[in-house]
Amino acid sequence: MAIVAGDILFKLSIKTGSAGNSLAQSDVNASLGKYISTTQITDATLNNLFDDVSGDENAASDVEYRCIFVHNAHATLTWQNVVAWLSAEVGGGANAAIAIDDIAASPIGQATAQADEVANENTAPTGEAFSSPTTKATGLALGNIAAGYCRAIWVKRSAANSAALNNDGVTVRCEGDTAA
Repeated sequence: MAIVAGDILFKLSIKTGSAGNSLAQSDVNASLGKYISTTQITDATLNNLFDDVSGDENAASDVEYRCIFVHNAHATLTWQNVVAWLSAEVGGGANAAIAIDDIAASPIGQATAQADEVANENTAPTGEAFSSPTTKATGLALGNIAAGYCRAIWVKRSAANSAALNNDGVTVRCEGDTAA
């Protein structure tokens, strides 16, 4: 049976533990790389990845980072030619960009790091090139993700010293091909 939307999971990252997919991440602000957590990102919920931008953060044009994982939970099939992009972003608020972690797709329970890790939310991951693709055609390639494997995506939020805005946000979308 082909890969369906329910086979693709978006999960937070975690810096503790001894292997991927072994611990829950209860704090989205600590989703700063290393391993895939067991915690799925709650779709279409405010603050599911970043907290609100405070007035001081906005005035300072604060930049913050998060590491999330895309997990192919299909039992047997490889998710092929996966691409990520920003399919929707609320205008007038903070700006978003994404980068694909330089560590290749890995088994979800891998003991070595599955993504770069950063010291805090204001530290950029080393070596990743951020951009803001808005279509699948201009999206960033994640390559193939085998069954039971995951790949990390970094999300960058840059406050723009703009007027206050309720419900600011962005949607990161991934698509790929599947065998029947």
